[in-house]
Amino acid sequence: MAAISMGRDLLHKNDECPSLAKQSPESEHNPDKRGAMKASTITGFHQDEDGHWVAELSCGHTQHLRHQPPWQSRAWVVDPVLRNEKIGQPFDCGWCAQGSVSDNLDH
Repeated sequence: MAAISMGRDLLHKNDECPSLAKQSPESEHNPDKRGAMKASTITGFHQDEDGHWVAELSCGHTQHLRHQPPWQSRAWVVDPVLRNEKIGQPFDCGWCAQGSVSDNLDH
């Protein structure tokens, strides 16, 4: 009889309340607001000491751009002609979207 009782308990629907009652930064689709601000542009490229390509951005920041399929598919990075075509193109800088480093240290 105990097994039948336990089986019935498993069949009952449990209504669960959501863990987040209102929108919070953890539940936002794009918490760092990337794309909400004016994008930087790519001003050039260089290779780091390990041979990885780094984009130089108009905002003064840099961004590694790797082609490591299937995780990172950027074949244009390893082709010099395609890479040069990206110069002057918009680029959403993740560093700018996060705010300055000193803003994060004050909290």
